[in-house]
Amino acid sequence: MIVSEIFRSLQGEGKNQGRPCTFIRLAGCNLRCAWCDTPYARKGGKEMSVAQILDLIWLQNGKHICITGGEPLLWAEEVLELLRKFDIHGYNVEIETNGTLDFREMQAYASICMDVKCPSSGEKSNLALLRHITPRDSVKFVVADENDLLYARAVMAHYEIQGEVFISPVEGADYRAIAEYIVEEDLPVRFQVQLHKILGVK
Repeated sequence: MIVSEIFRSLQGEGKNQGRPCTFIRLAGCNLRCAWCDTPYARKGGKEMSVAQILDLIWLQNGKHICITGGEPLLWAEEVLELLRKFDIHGYNVEIETNGTLDFREMQAYASICMDVKCPSSGEKSNLALLRHITPRDSVKFVVADENDLLYARAVMAHYEIQGEVFISPVEGADYRAIAEYIVEEDLPVRFQVQLHKILGVK
């Protein structure tokens, strides 16, 4: 598989926000979101085997892993092999996915964070996958404006989402207006800004 980067940082978003984490960012993506903040991950990286990745991870401190992208499920077979190895060794793993590819096979070994694409992204997720989100998993809507919020609200009304739901503003959006909308409409979500952007780290 092609690896864009492997690094240690704090988890900047989602249910594990603020926790130390080792990130495995895989290259390639099947979407082209208008506000993508890791466009470099769409392109090249270093070809690495599962064994080579594991050798690097064993040298890192900590037991929390985030497999992200790009879109990591483009490498589903290799990711599943990684997950099985991590499971044996007691790692806690989460997968960040754009909600276009079936993640069910991964759920025995990792929690899923499904990023549901809103209109401002210019892309669409497969909303049918929301039926497979469990209480262990989570869903994220990255929003830029009221139109995105209305879309997120409509999706939540249509699908009974079992995992925690996050609303995360696009960098540069009106954070206060988004927060006020959530409060006024009493949306069943947690408002969350990207911690890593505030800290200026990956």
